[in-house]
Amino acid sequence: MAAFLLGAVLLIVQPQIVPSRPAINSKAESSSQSVQRELLKRTSQKNDFKENIHSNGSCQQLPQTIIIGVRKGGTRALLEMLSLHPDIAAAESEVHFFDWEDHYRNGLKWYISQMPFSYPHQITVEKTPAYFTSPKVPERVYNMNQSMRLLLILRDPSERVLSDYTQVFYNHMQKHKPFPSIEQFLIKDGELNVDYKAINRSLYYIHMQNWLKYFPLDHIHIVDGDKLIKDPFPEIEKVERFLKLSPQINASNFYFNKTKGFYCLRDSGRERCLHESKGRAHPQVDTWLLEKLHAYFHEPNKKFFELVGRTFDWH
Repeated sequence: MAAFLLGAVLLIVQPQIVPSRPAINSKAESSSQSVQRELLKRTSQKNDFKENIHSNGSCQQLPQTIIIGVRKGGTRALLEMLSLHPDIAAAESEVHFFDWEDHYRNGLKWYISQMPFSYPHQITVEKTPAYFTSPKVPERVYNMNQSMRLLLILRDPSERVLSDYTQVFYNHMQKHKPFPSIEQFLIKDGELNVDYKAINRSLYYIHMQNWLKYFPLDHIHIVDGDKLIKDPFPEIEKVERFLKLSPQINASNFYFNKTKGFYCLRDSGRERCLHESKGRAHPQVDTWLLEKLHAYFHEPNKKFFELVGRTFDWH
């Protein structure tokens, strides 16, 4: 009987595939969606929705924190650094639950199965950088847990564009496939190609507006990705405070690797660095083209600063 009731509850809380901000055609539909959101909220907050409970007391559970982006902003570095804290349990891979339809249709039970085993005192974290720029994701996360704590790491938009191109370029090189130069993407008919996807991903204020429809600003902590690269400890301290974690990570956990050219981690005597795919040199870009990028992002950046009440040291 208990198994039957549990199955019924799981069926009820299964999230529906709906477009962002769906139009409500009837009171019955509105009521149904409200019930679903409330059930999802209660389930997440109570942590009753668990999977594979281990004999040692650990289990897989819904994340209480998600690193939502941005792509090439430093999400992997942030996750690895945050994992130094003993009260953090991090998912190894990008889950893409909320932005990939095939995954979302699998429901919350599948989502939980992608999470690490964690103890009751730990915070489960997953990171999928594509969440930030996907229009449908904010509402889906909200329907699962209105109290979700979100981490967003951002870099100078122009630098992020170059990193975006660099990643795709090397992915093609590894497969021995030719790939156009960055100028061919950035320039169209003699002007900056504003339809280039990498540029659209760097229009932070547009995507942030979508998230603020569902989550208050105090539920979204913005990590300065440029500062995280240059001096990681102060940025991680801020993340600890945002997540209400005890201060466990300290400056000695970081050391600068001159060979790689960026900070690596030291944990209980063990040293580890990010994968060699991180920190790759950007392509050489003519000064006039960089200036075009900087000029294009000037107004969007200004709008973003006004939106979040904070400025960043971007071009």
